[in-house]
Amino acid sequence: MLYLLDKNKNMIYNIKCGKRVYAVEKINVLTSIKDEIESHVGERVTLKANGGRRKILVDNGVIEKTYPNIFVIRLEKDTHRTVTYSYSDVLTKTVQIVFAG
Repeated sequence: MLYLLDKNKNMIYNIKCGKRVYAVEKINVLTSIKDEIESHVGERVTLKANGGRRKILVDNGVIEKTYPNIFVIRLEKDTHRTVTYSYSDVLTKTVQIVFAG
């Protein structure tokens, strides 16, 4: 499969190639990121976040809850600490999530 991102970076085009058949399907990128994160609520993740000034923060946690524009991760090393990120942070690679499963 081939994915193409348009200039506004809000739509991705999924081009499925078959025998002389080309089907183009529009997928909203942020919605697909949100759906993927929602499907892993309650699961352990490894979080890699840009901390600024050339710092990369790496933590383990559990996806606690999702909201329309953000999602919440409870960090394992401190059970009272949560961090929130937007789905656009994942799109722009400010934060990277690696699912444990």
